[in-house]
Amino acid sequence: MNHFTSAESALILGIVAAYILFTSWLTVRLRSRTTGEFMNAARSMPAAVVGVLLMSEFIGAKSTVGTAQEAFSSGMAASWSVLGASIGFLLFGLFFARRIYGSGEYTISAAIAKHYGTSTMRTVSIIMMYALLLVNVGNYVSGAAALSTVMNLNLTWAMVIIAVVSTFYYVFGGLKGIAYVTILHSALKVVGIALILGVALSASGGIAPVMEKLPGYYFTWDGTIGLPTVFAWVIGTVGAIFSTQFIIQAISSNRSAKEAQHSAFYAAAFCLPLGIMLALIGVTAHYLHPDMKSLYALPVFLDSMHPLMAAVVTTSLVASVFVSVSTVALAIASLMVRDFYVPWKKPTPEQEFRTTRILSLVIGFLPLIFVFFVPEILKLSFFTRALRLSITVIAVIGFFLPFFASNMGATLGLLGATVTTTLWYVLGNPYGIDNMYVALLTPMAVMGLERLFRWKSAPSVLAAPPQADAS
Repeated sequence: MNHFTSAESALILGIVAAYILFTSWLTVRLRSRTTGEFMNAARSMPAAVVGVLLMSEFIGAKSTVGTAQEAFSSGMAASWSVLGASIGFLLFGLFFARRIYGSGEYTISAAIAKHYGTSTMRTVSIIMMYALLLVNVGNYVSGAAALSTVMNLNLTWAMVIIAVVSTFYYVFGGLKGIAYVTILHSALKVVGIALILGVALSASGGIAPVMEKLPGYYFTWDGTIGLPTVFAWVIGTVGAIFSTQFIIQAISSNRSAKEAQHSAFYAAAFCLPLGIMLALIGVTAHYLHPDMKSLYALPVFLDSMHPLMAAVVTTSLVASVFVSVSTVALAIASLMVRDFYVPWKKPTPEQEFRTTRILSLVIGFLPLIFVFFVPEILKLSFFTRALRLSITVIAVIGFFLPFFASNMGATLGLLGATVTTTLWYVLGNPYGIDNMYVALLTPMAVMGLERLFRWKSAPSVLAAPPQADAS
């Protein structure tokens, strides 16, 4: 691989720094000034803008770098990690977007509370915050891998830069500020991915040499991943879309239920081509650099670019990182404030807004504690989606099968799913069963058993003799 000179690296850093300063200024100009603007942009966002926000949530730094990393080892089947999002947003738009918007809530936990109760709401919040914290751990690692390649920084300093800038974006901007800056970030991200793919295919001489040299499974629909895992990915991604806090938050920022539905359809269309492009980049990287660490399957192509092109691509990757980290951190802050701080303190709007920003600062830097323990990025990504899938199961039962739902059953089901899914992931998916299936089946099994026990205990209650009248 070629390496940039000091002057070329300085040029790239200068362009990246100029972009960060410009978007920081733009964030301040568009910043949220009230809690309503911070949490859901006061329900004033156009559907197309929200569609870009939704897409960016699932094709951020982690999915961008992680999909290419997985394709490096497993082939084009890695594209399902993104194509599943396209399927998920389509289904979300058809069946769920209007219901969520109509609930009037901007957190998934509050929407679920209307069908179950307070204990289930808080359980959902805790599990979601746990999952989203791990999401940002993956975002920091994948983003740092991209930044360190051309900035000559070690991973630790790259992560610190990500934490500082991303935290500034969302602490000052809130949802209103992030939304419009994300349009610029996302446009640049798509251009960057297209440039990387162009450079990769130019270096390989096109697709034909890659297909000829690599094993045949690299271009099958399931690669070395296998049908059970591919299906688990799709199910997990669909489930995560139906329950992820920022998705709910973004949907609630639309101007009407109809536009909420349309924004999900926009997101489905935006995701479709990007999955194929990212997988092609990873496969081509394996063809050109078979002995390289898979984590660098995407950023490796930066070193062979002209410095100006590398600056554009680096900036696009930086933008992707900032979008991902900012939206996830905003979602965690919203859950903490809406479900715990407000019921506890009953603050004034000014106190709530001030506390939200203070908590947001802590949340922005918290993932730095855990980044050195992260395994493969894409596997971590799908584990966090498995955790969110269990919340979707509870939500779907509450919305569509209310006669089957109970507060105790939902709470026990969520806790059981969190414990069993985490253990299954840590143990490396024993017996070849993906942890996604554990997350899918556990809450249904627990709620079914709880419903059965309630049904069995009902006759004895009904048959109990009436108490004698004390008078």
